[in-house]
Amino acid sequence: MTIRRCSRTACNKVAEATLTYVYADSTAVLGPLAMYSEPHCYDLCTPHSERLTAPLGWEILRLAAPASEPMPSDEDLMAVAEAVRETGRSSSPRREEYLPEIGRRGHLRSLPPSN
Repeated sequence: MTIRRCSRTACNKVAEATLTYVYADSTAVLGPLAMYSEPHCYDLCTPHSERLTAPLGWEILRLAAPASEPMPSDEDLMAVAEAVRETGRSSSPRREEYLPEIGRRGHLRSLPPSN
């Protein structure tokens, strides 16, 4: 993975945000670092993104970074484990039990081709 640097001249800090201009709406959109580097977007470090100003008559739209996913609780993990156990205990027939055999030789058996 390559580390993307701030697009500002003479700044060598790691980029933390991406700036995009929406010319039709006269809006500068500053959001979390984009997944890929785009030709018409600018990657900015934290100090430069915090000090960003828009051209006269333009609006800055600052998008918050998505909140991190919460870790599953012990109760959630136990519920998943119990569901797996119940599935293993179920009395539903396995797929092989209701497929008709065409032939059998020792421990090998032939099944009809699936269409």
